[in-house]
Amino acid sequence: MQDKLERKFTDIDFASYPRFSKGIRHVLTELGYLEDKQVTQLFGERRMLFHDPVFDRHIDIFYNVLDFCHPISFVGRLEVEQLTLPLAELVLEKMQIVQINEKDQIDTIMLLREHPIGDSDQETINASLIAQTLANDWGYWRTVTGNLSLLEDALLRYDQLSEEDRKVVSTRIHELQDRIEAAPKSLRWRARAHIGERVKWYKDVEELHR
Repeated sequence: MQDKLERKFTDIDFASYPRFSKGIRHVLTELGYLEDKQVTQLFGERRMLFHDPVFDRHIDIFYNVLDFCHPISFVGRLEVEQLTLPLAELVLEKMQIVQINEKDQIDTIMLLREHPIGDSDQETINASLIAQTLANDWGYWRTVTGNLSLLEDALLRYDQLSEEDRKVVSTRIHELQDRIEAAPKSLRWRARAHIGERVKWYKDVEELHR
């Protein structure tokens, strides 16, 4: 699917806990990566950025939380999978960007094509976790549900996708949308929903490398 959609990877993102930051810095420095000190000073214990001067790529390290337009907490979730973030967090990472770009859409299409929607982690996109997260934050809900609708529209743009690919991804988008809508919304969510889009519901992304 990656080759079919011509998705080229130019960076690597990692998530960890702050207590491992010194060890991570040591390992990456030994491998020849250069730490962006300005990013470290700007974000403190939340984020570090390293550049590879040989292959012109970079590594982002996020500690405890990825906080772009909406926050994604990793606390207690990094132990769920051995090699990657859980699939629910990967979907949220892509869908929480208000000005979503093509690479984020392609990444989400690949995730939805390869993994079913369910109520657990491992090789399943945990819809329960996603729905519960969005049920407490109207702004987060607004961004993710809006992007899911845009994602379905985008399926027709990619001639590389087969009809079966489109059918599977579209079905899973609808499954996820249904689960999100069915989740009971918190009082906080309902109060914010009354205000709606009259007030900005997201944070602007600091454009370093995203």
